[in-house]
Amino acid sequence: MSTDKRKAPNDDAYLSQPSQLVKRQKSVPRDTGNAVAIAGTSSTGGALIKAIPRTSALQAPIMELTGHSGEIFAVRFDPTGEHIASGSFDRSVLLWNTYGECQNYGQINGHKGAILDLQWARDGRSIYTATTDSLVADWDVETGQRIRRHIGHEDIVNTIDVSRRGVEIIISGSDDGTIGVWDPRVKDAVDYLETNFPITSVAIGDTGTEIYSGGIENDIKVWDLRQKVVVNHLRGHADTITSLGVSPDGQSLLSNSMDSTARTWDIRPFAAPDRTLKVFEGAPYGLEKNLIRASWSPKGDQIAAGSGDRTVCVWDADSGKLLYKLPGHKGTVNDVRFMPGAEPIIVSASSDRNLLLGELGK
Repeated sequence: MSTDKRKAPNDDAYLSQPSQLVKRQKSVPRDTGNAVAIAGTSSTGGALIKAIPRTSALQAPIMELTGHSGEIFAVRFDPTGEHIASGSFDRSVLLWNTYGECQNYGQINGHKGAILDLQWARDGRSIYTATTDSLVADWDVETGQRIRRHIGHEDIVNTIDVSRRGVEIIISGSDDGTIGVWDPRVKDAVDYLETNFPITSVAIGDTGTEIYSGGIENDIKVWDLRQKVVVNHLRGHADTITSLGVSPDGQSLLSNSMDSTARTWDIRPFAAPDRTLKVFEGAPYGLEKNLIRASWSPKGDQIAAGSGDRTVCVWDADSGKLLYKLPGHKGTVNDVRFMPGAEPIIVSASSDRNLLLGELGK
């Protein structure tokens, strides 16, 4: 199998286009199966045709957030769910309020390459970014200033994750074939895990001692961080692994792949040899080679993934049933995230340079 690395995008393409920050209610419902249809024709006199109860405190069932001048590759809610960060080909991170008019209240600039992934620190005060300029960086959310550049990777950094418990650590995966392990307080890496292939997705287990990585060789490696060795392989995907995420209860792993499937895996210590739980279909990958990501709902009962057909797919995690196929974007949907907390709110990021923030039914 070829180990050729993906070329960094031409980051100069959008620099000449000014950023225009426009927030507005989306006029077309995303969930066509549970749509709120308000007719504005003379035949109905503007009557309410079908009323579906609201399920969130969003200003409207769907909000469109525009302002990026390039493809949006990553989006995350902060730990409170009150704020959103989005990372783009235009080299910037934009910060948004979840509620009200979804105001764009901040912008982080400073990278020389496209931002491919980002994570909020656990205290919500800083954001970690992974970019095509081979860096992992730490940014102060309040001031927009860079706190630290984590230097060591020799090629594009595709993905990062943050430990959920214990001492906060960052892991990153790069086209140089290494997984970096970082202490946010230190510039240089604490350690590296080396492989023979570009790393396109990483995740940290609940205990902080297990790391999961995926790449162009199609299988998922399970690492013991203390011994720096691979202790298991999860096999079943037929193409590059584009995202990984551990479930809220720490017992399952979610993967997404260029083979147009998402899968869940049993990662409990003494599970059966065949660890595949469910295979989720309905989200075709398309022709673009962006790293399309999938995510868990806060309760772990639903999963969502972006798609090359411009939709967001949401499945029941236990049954594998497709619950929603949400339209609205005009380009590949690269990332999808559920809001922390009780409200059924989801945000999606697309190559059409826009975010869609909306509520799901109960």
